[in-house]
Amino acid sequence: MDRSDLERLARDWPVFSLPAQRPPLGQWRTWLLLGGRGAGKTRMGAQWLKGVVSGDPHFEGDPAGRVALVGETYADARTVMIEGESGLLAAHSRAERPVWISGKRELVWPSGVIGQVFSANDPEGLRGSQFGAAWCDEIAKWAHPQETWDMLQFCMRLGSDPRQVATTTPKPLKLFARLLAEPTTAVTHSPTSANITNLAPGFVDYLKGLYEGSRLGRQELDGEIIEDVEGALWQRDWIEEHRRLDTPPLLRIVVAVDPPASSNASSDACGIVAVGIDANGTCHVLADRTVQPATPYRWAMEAVTLYERLEADVIIAEVNQGGDMVSAVVHQVSPNAPVRPVRATRGKAVRAEPVALLYERGRWSMRAASSNSKTRCAPLPAMALPVVGHPTGSMRWYGHHRTGADSARHTAHPLYRQGLKQSDKDMT
Repeated sequence: MDRSDLERLARDWPVFSLPAQRPPLGQWRTWLLLGGRGAGKTRMGAQWLKGVVSGDPHFEGDPAGRVALVGETYADARTVMIEGESGLLAAHSRAERPVWISGKRELVWPSGVIGQVFSANDPEGLRGSQFGAAWCDEIAKWAHPQETWDMLQFCMRLGSDPRQVATTTPKPLKLFARLLAEPTTAVTHSPTSANITNLAPGFVDYLKGLYEGSRLGRQELDGEIIEDVEGALWQRDWIEEHRRLDTPPLLRIVVAVDPPASSNASSDACGIVAVGIDANGTCHVLADRTVQPATPYRWAMEAVTLYERLEADVIIAEVNQGGDMVSAVVHQVSPNAPVRPVRATRGKAVRAEPVALLYERGRWSMRAASSNSKTRCAPLPAMALPVVGHPTGSMRWYGHHRTGADSARHTAHPLYRQGLKQSDKDMT
């Protein structure tokens, strides 16, 4: 065999692909490929789209001249799906490789098939388009998963056999439950360990040693959809049902801060959350600017910046860990920023209960486009209490350390029960 034969054999995907990376048999409209980190999901998406466009008999489908590529953002679509090590350009030989036209956000194959790139940040951008095939990458990370997926379905109307592939590490989103319930959906799972020969030596063993058997490990390494935990105060349905794309006029806005006891690299994060209340008494989580590691200057700057950007009424700071120092640090950044110190006298579980009750009653919502929109409903492991993580997703666990966004939100809640004093604006 000469060099060209060897190169061609190396690109023979049906020969070298993993079982979970091969298209399911039978008639399906959506292929949901759920995999762990580094499981080869992106390579599969690229190979599938390449096969459909080229008419490879191993890949059923009809591109009908136009295909869609939908990523979390335009930048992600380009750097991962198109130009990445496992992306579309790398999957093709030089002779059959499509041309990337950055200005048009289009891929053009030698056969004339056009691939159009879309961002999940702009679901409306899909209007007016039509396709015979689509590849959607990391849909669990999309800012608007339901809206973007719905807009794409209206576009899948070309050719004799429209098909779409979604490659992602899963999370417990409503969209997944919907797709899994549809009879036209085929599902395959690919854990990280299945692709161990293509990963750095020791990578899989190291991560297994840290996370195997944990909820995070089952999700990120095994590609499992982790559902709600029995006994958790929050349920995901409450959170998802009350996400909002807009925010009504607000009577008051506060920025709540829960500083850590120390500021070294292993310290807890500093929770910084902005919450507003409308005329109906509904609370709205407006932003989460939790930081880690959190030096005093850094968290104070984040809190003051958020306070000024939202034109908030007051900064509420829990002072259990810092006392008068907390107000002093904020005033070093902004001498005139009003600061109301509060001292927590009850445990987090007790303080969380009234907030969870508001969520259950639909009296607490958050912006759908929040930068931290990932939700985890699980007990606090270090406390062994049936309390979930912060509803905007900032409750992340690294060993026994936790972020403080949940405490910041609980800190904000008493303000609405007590009412905001007129003198808050005069606090220094």
